[in-house]
Amino acid sequence: MSDEETVPAPPEGFVSMERRGAFSRRNGPFFGRMSEGKVEQAFYALQRHCNGLGIVHGGMLAAFLDGLLANAVGRAAGRPGVTIHLSIDYLAMARAGEWVFGEAQVTRATGEVAFAEARVHNGRHDVVRGSGVFKLMHKRG
Repeated sequence: MSDEETVPAPPEGFVSMERRGAFSRRNGPFFGRMSEGKVEQAFYALQRHCNGLGIVHGGMLAAFLDGLLANAVGRAAGRPGVTIHLSIDYLAMARAGEWVFGEAQVTRATGEVAFAEARVHNGRHDVVRGSGVFKLMHKRG
């Protein structure tokens, strides 16, 4: 791993999220922290997460937001959910060399669908706010 790809130790309380799919493993690493009533995640922005302007790519932020919301849904519902709607407001920039944090919580859940909202920030200001609707999956029998 080059110096441009070196991820420092995560902030206090955050641990590596090992049980992720191939897409998330390739785009991470991602870190999580247990919190009462909400899900918290973080990633360290590397050059590979950035666009040609040197800011974290909107697609990276969208993928992070989607995973953050889905994690909150899975934790609250006790079963996974797949995204059926994702709404994103881009508010400010994040840059390589910054920790990007996210907090999400479920706002409502039925037997089949869950709704969640989140904010993503870099410790100084909100970078993204978003919400999602997730179809709750049933275990295969």
